[in-house]
Amino acid sequence: MENGNVKIIANYLPQYHQIPENDRWWGEGFTDWSAVKASKPLFAGHDQPRVPLNGNYYSLDNVDSIRWQAEIAKKYGVYGFGIYHYWFSSQQQLLQKPAELLLENKDIDIHFMFIWDNLTWKRTWSKLSRGLDWAPNYDKPADSRTEEDTGILAELIYGKEEDWKKHYDYLRPFFMDDRYIKQGNRPIFSVFQPRNDIQTLTKMAEYWNTLAQQDGFDGILLLSKDSVWPERMERKMKYAPFAPTSKRIFLEYKLKEYWAKRRKSIGFYDYDKCWKNILIDAKKAKPDTYLCGFVRYDDSPRRGNKGRIIQGASPSKFAQYLEELLKISRKQGKEYVFLMAWNEWGEGSYLEPDQLDEYAYLVAVQTALQNANRN
Repeated sequence: MENGNVKIIANYLPQYHQIPENDRWWGEGFTDWSAVKASKPLFAGHDQPRVPLNGNYYSLDNVDSIRWQAEIAKKYGVYGFGIYHYWFSSQQQLLQKPAELLLENKDIDIHFMFIWDNLTWKRTWSKLSRGLDWAPNYDKPADSRTEEDTGILAELIYGKEEDWKKHYDYLRPFFMDDRYIKQGNRPIFSVFQPRNDIQTLTKMAEYWNTLAQQDGFDGILLLSKDSVWPERMERKMKYAPFAPTSKRIFLEYKLKEYWAKRRKSIGFYDYDKCWKNILIDAKKAKPDTYLCGFVRYDDSPRRGNKGRIIQGASPSKFAQYLEELLKISRKQGKEYVFLMAWNEWGEGSYLEPDQLDEYAYLVAVQTALQNANRN
């Protein structure tokens, strides 16, 4: 670890710019802002809709928006962005524009890496098990489907070695960039869903490792969000379970069934209990596991009455819990802590300033880092 300090990598959603596929699937001009703006309070005291400070509904096909994000991230201590990477096949990639703008503009002073969300995008009514229903509140109902509509929007196809090479060749200039996050001489690349055909992923990873070595790297450090990645690959660093998506955390701290019925199946969870559970797990984490925390969570803008809401968050609590997580990571000799998220507005998990708390959550990051990294 450089200077013994822990660094924060915040997950980064590149969804906020218009693309033809979103127009076709969800309606003209759809981005995640559409769901955020249309969100409504579902019960008394529900903080919706969330509004960016000064109404800054930016578009990430504008490089100045990315430059602004990088400037405030660095100012408050965020080391880098873990950019979600949507590579479905050698013929289809989506939402790649923000990362490409970042690569092209070397003056943007922020580190970055990729988190490959390797799932097929599907309609909510699709029975596909390995798929992501991106925007349920905006989906077409099942009874409106046509005969040729399979429910698959963008299909994940790993392909063969020639396809893996096309993917690696796309990633190469990012890996070569001095800002790309590395451990030693190995670019860090995250595979978010390692259970999704791990046999093919294993072969692909071994091939990529060879290509990276040919490019002068010591291979690639592959991360996964759980412990299924084969140890024999010698890329054993995994995410701790992403809170709050850990099912065990949600189930353990579910509120009374009475409230679930009143809220029409909304899942309510307690902020303090979720974080305390994360910290307990963090203290028991193996040496090959990076730690991960979250800011806050409410995905009702995307999922309405089927959403999940963690209640009780505040900037002061977040600062306290994040500081403790950073101290644990430092004690364990781990350089990076992952944080959900920089700008997941549709899930209520973001560090960017909003009208209610302004910069308070970013100040919390700054304070936690200063305290945790104090000698």
